[in-house]
Amino acid sequence: MGAGLGISAFTTAGTSTATTSYPRSDQTMNHPHLFNLADSPATVVEGGSLRGAHEQNFPVLKGQNGSVYLIRLDVGGVREPHWHPTAWELNYVISGKVKWTILGTHPDGSYHRDTFDAGQGDLVFAPQGFFHYFENLSETEPLDVLVIFNSSTQEPNDDIGIVGTFNSMPREVLAACFGVPAAAFDQIPREIKPVVITRRHK
Repeated sequence: MGAGLGISAFTTAGTSTATTSYPRSDQTMNHPHLFNLADSPATVVEGGSLRGAHEQNFPVLKGQNGSVYLIRLDVGGVREPHWHPTAWELNYVISGKVKWTILGTHPDGSYHRDTFDAGQGDLVFAPQGFFHYFENLSETEPLDVLVIFNSSTQEPNDDIGIVGTFNSMPREVLAACFGVPAAAFDQIPREIKPVVITRRHK
């Protein structure tokens, strides 16, 4: 997510420190309580980029149960459907338009799915363990979201994506659950890997 969500954890298209322009602090980085998120190296993937502050690159966070990530989704960009086993997630929409889906349990024992659009200035909360995703709704502008976790660890240590989850299961089990022949899954790649950010393909 390097800095960000850890370059080593994902298949990336490269890294950049200039994919996104934000107001910068004139202060230098010799203060233990200051982290220049906008100037930290970004992990660049198909569909967007991300950078973050966590206990490994911002040591003052160690033991404080807090980390933050800056995510940009390009036009057509999608955050891989995923969940965090040990952290909730609070998202602030800096700019752009975004579609969200959050899936969780309901007190009556059923699933509850909440799908909605959000925009600049909105806050979106994903409770710990709830399955969720978001995508850029704009056909012309990028989406920028600031993501806050109540965990100091790098996000790969608390992020389970749909691709890895799906491909960890035997095809016969998936077929039984979906009520279709196992051959229905033949064209789905079997690689178990985090995708994190991708792009819609027309």
